Amino acid sequence: MRRLLWMLLSVAAAAPTPRLDAQNPPDTSRAAEAQLRHEFQRRWSERVRQELGLSDDQAGKLQATEGKYLQQRRDVMQHQRAVNEALRGQLQPGVAASDDSVRKLMDQRERNRQALAQLERNEDREIAGYLSPVQHARYQLMRQRLQDQIGRIRGRRARGEKMGWPGMRGPRERPRQPPPP
Repeated sequence: MRRLLWMLLSVAAAAPTPRLDAQNPPDTSRAAEAQLRHEFQRRWSERVRQELGLSDDQAGKLQATEGKYLQQRRDVMQHQRAVNEALRGQLQPGVAASDDSVRKLMDQRERNRQALAQLERNEDREIAGYLSPVQHARYQLMRQRLQDQIGRIRGRRARGEKMGWPGMRGPRERPRQPPPP
């Protein structure tokens, strides 16, 4: 869950936003980002607790488990971003790519993917120790829905679409006009 939370928050934080340093100093934006992250975590934890009917003990254990794997996941994801950046550098048009470098980078990418998958398996195994099978399955579905939502947000940003709040009309939600006669 925290992995998804972190992904969502990193997507929001990584989005290029014009900023005038005189109007919005970096310390203020970092504080706002930390506050946003904290609020998102609080709401997510609250929602998970309500939807799964978690006891205080279960909720505490779940938060501890998520926190335990969060930093490990961040480290692997940061390394993966560096590998992907190096790979893009190797594959630029008009630049001769080094077969050896590309092979090593591809191997590193695969090791990172395996490490992330192993972290997720370890986290799920730990969670299965204190959630019932039904709670665990519901929790996994909630995480998957959040991942899907993050993917849609990333896709929109990649396409340059404006992000609106729920209920607001976006580029694909405009009413269709009847064809002219």
